[in-house]
Amino acid sequence: MDNHKIDKMTQAGNILGQVLEESLKFVSPGITEIEIDKFSQKKIEEKGGFPGFKRVPGYKNTICASTNSVVVHGIPGPRRLVRGDVFGIDCGVYLDGYHTDMAETIVVGGKGSVEVEKFLKVGKNALFEAIKQAKPGNRVGHISKKMQEIVEKEGYSIVRNLVGHGVGKELHEKPEIPGYLLGKLEKTPILKVGMTIAIEVIYNMGDREVVYDGHDDWTLMTEDGSISGLFERTVLIEKTGPKLLTRLSTDPM
Repeated sequence: MDNHKIDKMTQAGNILGQVLEESLKFVSPGITEIEIDKFSQKKIEEKGGFPGFKRVPGYKNTICASTNSVVVHGIPGPRRLVRGDVFGIDCGVYLDGYHTDMAETIVVGGKGSVEVEKFLKVGKNALFEAIKQAKPGNRVGHISKKMQEIVEKEGYSIVRNLVGHGVGKELHEKPEIPGYLLGKLEKTPILKVGMTIAIEVIYNMGDREVVYDGHDDWTLMTEDGSISGLFERTVLIEKTGPKLLTRLSTDPM
């Protein structure tokens, strides 16, 4: 295990977890996506990190903002959030040569409808049940299969052309960590001690298909206009199992 890498990613992960928690509390009806973006950048820099997404060629923001039918890579803009919006923040911190990545989805202004609350609860549960599979000797397919089973059992759909990933010196590294099992589980990459991976549940309330919104080359939306959700954590695989490098204070592990 590369102790220097783990130390730096742990530090970056701590910063990211704190910033995301603060940013989620900052979210309220009437605030704009771009105000949240600027708030997140300020908090990252105050804590000694750098916005990791700004190192992605062509991307100029600190967060990706996912409001309602936006799935991923939404460029934060002047839109004002309203009570009941389903809003996701995807954010990364870069520190001394290493990246961490994290996302969370909430309802603006507190509780949403029974349907929305169930949707978000299922997604977060799928994430943490999948994280439990991230232990030495298991395979990527164990993570993928668990996510898919939990999400699809409730009638929701896993987005197929967006996946989790390895993370470290680069924001996106091998192996890919799909939210669904493609092919035989025993053919998927084996998980080893010292690996750092970003496990993410990317799922829709309706159909799984996504499309570009047409205003930029980044924002992906659900094709049918249904609500989308995103939950993500950076995880270190230790001998004893998974360890969260990015976490919220309310996380179950």
